[in-house]
Amino acid sequence: MEITANNPNRKSWLTVKEDSDFPIQNIPFGVFITKDDIITIGTRIGDFAIDLGALHQLGYFEGIPLTDDIFLQDTLNDFIADGRKTWRLVRNRIADIFDVTNGKLRDNANHKDKVIFRMEDVEMQLPVAVGDYTDFYASKEHATNVGSLFRDPENALLPNWLHIPIGYHGRSSSIIPSGTPIRRPLGQQRPSEGETTPNFGPSKLLDFELEMAFITTASNHLGERIPIEETEDYIFGLVLFNDWSARDIQAWEYVPLGPFLGKNFASTISPWIVTLDALEPFRVENPKQVHEPLPYLRKEGKGSYDINLQMAIQPENAEETVVCNSNFKYMYWTMAQQLAHHTVNGCPVNAGDMMGSGTISGPTKDSFGSMLELTWRGQNPIKMNDGTERKFINDHDTVIMRGYSKNDKVRIGFGECIGKILPAIE
Repeated sequence: MEITANNPNRKSWLTVKEDSDFPIQNIPFGVFITKDDIITIGTRIGDFAIDLGALHQLGYFEGIPLTDDIFLQDTLNDFIADGRKTWRLVRNRIADIFDVTNGKLRDNANHKDKVIFRMEDVEMQLPVAVGDYTDFYASKEHATNVGSLFRDPENALLPNWLHIPIGYHGRSSSIIPSGTPIRRPLGQQRPSEGETTPNFGPSKLLDFELEMAFITTASNHLGERIPIEETEDYIFGLVLFNDWSARDIQAWEYVPLGPFLGKNFASTISPWIVTLDALEPFRVENPKQVHEPLPYLRKEGKGSYDINLQMAIQPENAEETVVCNSNFKYMYWTMAQQLAHHTVNGCPVNAGDMMGSGTISGPTKDSFGSMLELTWRGQNPIKMNDGTERKFINDHDTVIMRGYSKNDKVRIGFGECIGKILPAIE
C-alpha cells in the first residue's frame, strides 16, 4: 500500500512553521488530555493537537475498519495491535483530511471546534502502556568508550559484542513522559578507600543517556521467532529516550547480574511516536559490521535512519548549553537485528513493548551520548554558558533532548524530551 501521507509537496490548511518538527508529512501518534479533562488518542500538525476520537465519531474515517472506541482509550496499545495496514490507512486519511485542497473539515467550524486544540491547551500523557521494556547496548562507539574507561582500552569490546546485540530487561513502571520531574535516586555506592562498608546516600554521578526507543506491535507466540525480513512490519515507530543512569550506584551493583537500581528509577520518553512510515525517506546504509552476522541477523537493504540527536543541559534560571550532537545512524546493531535477536529464542513480543537502543555515541568527542563519556568519567568537566562546570548532572538542572530528520524537501521531528532533576529525599 502506497504511503500517500509522505508526499513532500503536500501542504496543510493548518498553519505550520517552516522549521516545525510536525509538518503534515509527519502525523505522529500520542495521547493527551484536553482542557475539558477528556483523554484521547491524537496526532499533531504544527502547534495543533488533533483529537482522533472526535474525528472518528464525526465519520472522517469512514471506510477504514476501525472499532468505535479505537481512539477513545488512554493508550495506543489497541491501535498499535491492529497492525501496519491500519496505521498506514489512518495516516493517509489524516493527511487527506488536513490537505490544503480538502475543505470538508476546514470549512466546518462546528467540527473543527471539537477536533482541533492548540498544544498549550492539552497535556501530553504516556502514549502506551509499556508491558515489557528491553534496553540494548548497541552503539559500538559507546561500548568502546565505556570499555576503555573501565577495562583495558585494547580490549574495550568483549568477544561477544561484535556478534550479538547485547541487551537486558529493564523496568517498565518507571518509564515516564517528557516533562515529568525526576527525583535524584538514593542507593548504595562503593566503600570509601580503606573501608569495607558501602556508602549510602544520593547518587553523586547522575547521568543522562541519549537513546531512542522503538515501540512494537504483537508479533509472535511463545516459542516462535520473527524472521529478520519481517521485523519492520512489527515496529510501530520511534520515540526519543533519555535512560537516566546513576553511575555510582550502578558501578557497585552491576556485577554479576548487570544494571538494577542505578537504571530503574526513571526513563523519560518523548510523548509523540513517529512512525517508521514517516521516517521512510531518511533510510541510510547500515554501519559496516566487523564480522558477517549469523544468518538470522542478516538483512539486505538500508536498515538505519538518519536522525539528528541533541542533548542540552539548562541550569535553573540560566540559558541552556548544548553538550552533545549525535545521530541515530551511528547504531552498530539495527532495530531489525535487535528485534530478530530478541525473539530468536521464542520470546513473545506484545503491542506496546518498548526497546531502547542503548546510549548512542558517534565518532567525535562532541557526539558522545552521556556525561560519563563527554567528561571522561569527570576528568574533563564541561564549561556551561553561565560559567559553571558540569562533571555530571546537578540538582535543578533540566536536561533537554531533541531529534529530527531533514532533507531538502521535508523535516520530520520528535519534539523535545525533557526532565528536571529534583533533590533526593533523604
